Amino acid sequence: MRILLALGAALLSLAAAPAPVPAPVSLPGRMADTGGGSQLITAEAAGTDATTGTLTWWDRRGGRWVEAGSAPARFGANGLAEGTGRRQGTNTTPTGLFRLPYAFGAAPAPAGTSYRYARVTERSWWCQDNASRAYNRWTEGLPRDCRAAEAERLAAYRTQYAHALVIGFNYDRPVRGRGAGIFLHVNGRGATAGCVSVPAEAMRAVLAWADPARRPHIAVGTRGGPTAITRY
Repeated sequence: MRILLALGAALLSLAAAPAPVPAPVSLPGRMADTGGGSQLITAEAAGTDATTGTLTWWDRRGGRWVEAGSAPARFGANGLAEGTGRRQGTNTTPTGLFRLPYAFGAAPAPAGTSYRYARVTERSWWCQDNASRAYNRWTEGLPRDCRAAEAERLAAYRTQYAHALVIGFNYDRPVRGRGAGIFLHVNGRGATAGCVSVPAEAMRAVLAWADPARRPHIAVGTRGGPTAITRY
């Protein structure tokens, strides 16, 4: 009888125990596309009018995305805009999923950097002239068809471009007027002109972590709405 009572109590205890709560799905796990690699950077803002948010870098291990690091991020002075409809000169950060073609900087590459790393010189420019054949490209020396007023001399921004990654927005098949020179770089004094920026130590950590063989991408977006990062 005592055995039966004990067994009954144990069964009641099991029945009353709450079901285990499943582990929350990580942000990359909720995304429609992560680029197909095993590394990912997410840059998430609360909404399209936000100028700050969070940058997180992730590793895919054993079929799961695991956070490798995070830092506060800054976005464009006018917030974020859907990348496919963005217009140049609006000071908005384009949303979407982008590859990361190469790294560059005015300072030497951080220890452990495996990305191709271009050093900024006094002759380094990023052409943003819609009429130029070098539109949305790095050039050494300013091309004749790229007006200086429509280009960025990289050496003039040694703090912001101490270390940077090129974000492949409007890069492979540039659409004139959509925007040029979108990077992940070191913080300046405030919001950006359309790039994503992070503290210097975070930028160094990202470059030491990123491995081009693992095909990292960056996803930029908001927590919800039409530009939700989970759409990309």
